[in-house]
Amino acid sequence: MMISSTRFAKVAPSHVFRILNKFGPRRRGLSTAAKVDPLGDKVHSDIEEMRIAGTYKTERVIVSPQKAEIKVSNRNQPVLNMCANNYLGLSSHPDLIVAAKEAMDTHGLGLSSVRFICGTQDIHRELEEVISKFHRKEATILYPSCFDANAGFFEAVLTKEDAIISDSLNHASIIDGIRLCKAQRHRYEHMNMKSLEEKLVASKDARIKMIATDGVFSMDGDIAPLRDICDLADEYGAYVFVDECHATGFIGKTGRGTPELCGVEDRVLVINSTLGKALGGATGGYTTGPNELIDLLRNKARPYLFSNTLAPAVVGASLKVFEIISHNTELRDRLESNTTFFREELAKSQTIQTLPT
Repeated sequence: MMISSTRFAKVAPSHVFRILNKFGPRRRGLSTAAKVDPLGDKVHSDIEEMRIAGTYKTERVIVSPQKAEIKVSNRNQPVLNMCANNYLGLSSHPDLIVAAKEAMDTHGLGLSSVRFICGTQDIHRELEEVISKFHRKEATILYPSCFDANAGFFEAVLTKEDAIISDSLNHASIIDGIRLCKAQRHRYEHMNMKSLEEKLVASKDARIKMIATDGVFSMDGDIAPLRDICDLADEYGAYVFVDECHATGFIGKTGRGTPELCGVEDRVLVINSTLGKALGGATGGYTTGPNELIDLLRNKARPYLFSNTLAPAVVGASLKVFEIISHNTELRDRLESNTTFFREELAKSQTIQTLPT
């Protein structure tokens, strides 16, 4: 039995009627007799719940390059930007822009391919070698993002015979990467070494035990106690994986991250990090570690195998970034000085509480 559009409008939710008018029954895969839209109802409900909870997000529209002072679409005056991950101020550095343009002139806009088919250029290999040298590791593999690097690592390396012991406040990309893996999952209390040891004991029969932690936890700025973590890893025969997205380029004496800061560079097996924060702010991520492990990822990590290669412009700019931060620590030192000054002045105001350093 068919139902008229007038009658349907009286019995169906208004958003369902709007969808019918816009797409028609064939586009939606529903018959003209359909009176319900469970997907539309759920989406609407989810959005309303987020609005009520205060977690619904809107996007600020920037109409200038990313800098400390930016222009946004709804204001005539520039605003001070204190929420970017542009730690070293490289996101609009003129030398990086020149390097990006030169890379497009010599290597094109993109590769239209994954790496293993016809998507590897000489500059991709050069960047991987430069990153390996910077982190003092054997080899590196590039990804479109560090989210992809985290999504690809655990599934490719670990199986149900193994165990992952993860900090409870690790980044969402680590959590999602672990979910894709069949290994046993253990979560220890945030930076709590007693809790970590308990999980190591609980996973004592696993073939491989992998401790996964952020180096710097981005929400509160906590720095993982990597020396203590590595001590426990040595005691229980575990490996250490560190996500350095909020540390590479500026944490540690020469910007080599929390392993350098904690003096455990040679005790951390794998580092995952990003080119999209301190290192230019564009896009791209990587895993750096032992040769054979990286070779395994090239053959098994799905985000690497099934994603387009990193654009030449990003690669060219990233090579310039590592040249800059490897030459001297001026940018990193200035950041440390500015941060110290800012915290001290906030403390003097007695109106804003700062976390201990």
